[in-house]
Amino acid sequence: MQNVMLQKTKENLNLAYCKYSKFAVSACIMDENGELHFGVNVENASYPLGSCAEAIAIGNMVLAGGKKIKKILVNAKGGVFCSPCGGCRQRILEFADSNTIVLVANDNGIVQEIKMNDLIPYPFKEDAFLNNL
Repeated sequence: MQNVMLQKTKENLNLAYCKYSKFAVSACIMDENGELHFGVNVENASYPLGSCAEAIAIGNMVLAGGKKIKKILVNAKGGVFCSPCGGCRQRILEFADSNTIVLVANDNGIVQEIKMNDLIPYPFKEDAFLNNL
């Protein structure tokens, strides 16, 4: 399934709306049921109004009834290593547990696999410190 996630995010990079930064990002979430949900970054002339690929993928997961992120793959166009921004780390955390895997990729394939606890070692989440995510 990871190969499907990687291939589809590569294809979706061409759909990103990034006319200002020229930095295309695509994300794919596998939810607790094995369903895949996608998103690409959508920019706006007023930069704070743009949306990250991860946020859009999370919205699509929720809309489809998904409740938990099992894996999320984030892909960037070119040879750039692209991990989720701080805001998206918090968004992912909302639907994650300690087994959630974050995969970061570029045109060369999956670059790194990161566990949620390593991505956010001191999470801001209800009962996170008591339950270790």
